[in-house]
Amino acid sequence: QVQLVESGGGLVQAGGSLRLSCAASGRTVTVYGMGWFRQAPGKEREFVAAIRWSGGGTYYADSVKGRFTISRDNAKNTLYLQMNSLKPEDTAVYYCAGDRERRTYIAISATSYEYWGQGTQVTVSS
Repeated sequence: QVQLVESGGGLVQAGGSLRLSCAASGRTVTVYGMGWFRQAPGKEREFVAAIRWSGGGTYYADSVKGRFTISRDNAKNTLYLQMNSLKPEDTAVYYCAGDRERRTYIAISATSYEYWGQGTQVTVSS
């Protein structure tokens, strides 16, 4: 099993920045890709960004492209999401997720991810 714990959420004004972290523990050798998703009240969970755990490769939702950056530190088993130029519509609970399948593509569907963290709240005020 793999455990994921997010941190770094909070309240920020529009235009500000936050960096989310996701610490992975357990059988992390079974994780081949990781992603960030978010869910706003009354809305479905949506894809934000994803990265291969080794060999690079990233993918972003159009809504965050150019503002958010996903990265990882393999030595620390930690995933990051740097969020800049935040907008009120970025307000949501952010989840990190782990994909245990070896894929030739980066998965953007939540159903492709086996492991999930508990989420961290990000609130952007206008």
